[in-house]
Amino acid sequence: MKTNKEAFKDYLLLEKKYSAHTVQAYLNDVVSFESFVDKSFDQDNIDLVNYSQVRSWIVFLVDQGISNVSINRKMASLKAFYKFLLKSKQIEINPMLKHKALKVPKAVQVPFSEKELKDLLSEIDLPVGFEEVRDKLIVEMFYVTGMRRAELIHLMIKNVDLSAGVIKVLGKRNKERIIPVLPVILNQIKVYVGERGGLDNIVDFDYFFISKKGLKLSESFVYRLINSYFSRVSEKVKKSPHVLRHTFATHLLNNGADLNSVKELLGHSSLASTQVYTHNSLAELKKVYKGAHPRGE
Repeated sequence: MKTNKEAFKDYLLLEKKYSAHTVQAYLNDVVSFESFVDKSFDQDNIDLVNYSQVRSWIVFLVDQGISNVSINRKMASLKAFYKFLLKSKQIEINPMLKHKALKVPKAVQVPFSEKELKDLLSEIDLPVGFEEVRDKLIVEMFYVTGMRRAELIHLMIKNVDLSAGVIKVLGKRNKERIIPVLPVILNQIKVYVGERGGLDNIVDFDYFFISKKGLKLSESFVYRLINSYFSRVSEKVKKSPHVLRHTFATHLLNNGADLNSVKELLGHSSLASTQVYTHNSLAELKKVYKGAHPRGE
């Protein structure tokens, strides 16, 4: 018979369709709480905890210097766990029912400017060899599609349709979406495919982006690549694939794209998720308005 944690794991993987990485993070949080309750309250069954014990764990985590963002993530894991136990009739009262997330200051994502993108793309305009061609295409792909890092890493060869000029992306919770690709990028894709075809012993053949050794790219490699390239043209503190995704959305909105279209391109399930990108386009609108209106001086 499966334990509650094993059943919870299956629930997250099979019903919620979370990634293996996310599921493991949830389980790690549950195990950490279980260990805390055992040591602090001499109780080895976390199915029967009350909210005061959860609060004690929060206090413990704060004392350990854990950030509110990380604590909220751990609490989200517990909420999912106890919601599952309630749903499967393992418990009658959810101890997390009245829990409210800790306050966290909103981090402002500062997108790259159009000039920074132009400067970087000009600098790497003539890539030579497989790795340079691949790296430039990765930068361009993030900027012209708004893909998430995990989506780019898991992009399959079969989902890149050069004749139709589209790519099929597998997003969060295995939700598929079709993204059109600009003609200039299609040409770069063809060059990359040619370089890729010259590699020997490709191991992860089904994946579109691979290393020189023929292996699927890692998340850390892609992060370092973007950080390294944008360090050449930007002094922004954060230079990551997510900032490029943010840049994609902001530049579209600045140039007149409607919010619903950007929502579909990003693969958001609700408009509220897309609206976080509007503050930069609003700032641009204010700038244009002030410069154009007779009373703007």
